[in-house]
Amino acid sequence: MTAPELTERERLAAEHALRLLEGEELVMARGLAASDPDFAREVSDWEERLAPLQDELSGVQPGADLWDRIQARLDGGTPVAEVTALRRRVRQWQVASLVSAAAAIALAFLTIPAMQQSPAEPQPEAPLMANIPIGDTSLRLAVTYLPDRSEMLVSASGLTADGVHDHELWLVPPQGELRSLGVVKPGEEVRMPLDPDLASLIHDGSQMVLTREPLGGKPADEVAGPVVAEGAFSLI
Repeated sequence: MTAPELTERERLAAEHALRLLEGEELVMARGLAASDPDFAREVSDWEERLAPLQDELSGVQPGADLWDRIQARLDGGTPVAEVTALRRRVRQWQVASLVSAAAAIALAFLTIPAMQQSPAEPQPEAPLMANIPIGDTSLRLAVTYLPDRSEMLVSASGLTADGVHDHELWLVPPQGELRSLGVVKPGEEVRMPLDPDLASLIHDGSQMVLTREPLGGKPADEVAGPVVAEGAFSLI
């Protein structure tokens, strides 16, 4: 039986439920789950759908020659890009197979950790994350800072534009004036590069505020608008 095609969002939710994500995709999925109730429900649905299958299946041992074949590929000088693409294809195959055949669950949990570990590579700095509640609603602005890239991932997928105002995110430094982190884009997940000076001010516990501004953000000759939400970074 042919496995049904999954959208990119469905694939992300399924892989998050299976604990297959890592790095930037894991950060993005956590941000979506925190800020987008529909995505969080998709992850929960996948967890409920797959849990009985895991309970019913016994462990599967790989063939004795599996590691030898993997090692042979690595010793042969397979380019890094090809290895990365291969891992991606394997992971997509696992998710698709889980939809159509329960047996792939055992294979996913058995083979993925061994293939993805790379002890020789230095570990990146731990990301920082903040979930900022929007008023009295259930909506959250999910902000993730990636120290090794001096970038922020801002997920505002649950917010909608009113056509009259924009909202601007600000860092509250220990001393001095607020530092703008950029204008939030309602309904989108965006990547925001930060200059090194601003990035150096962000740490575990750093405070942020969200202000209501005219379209385009705070005018240069005016003070920041009213604060509508606030939150703080913490280690993931």
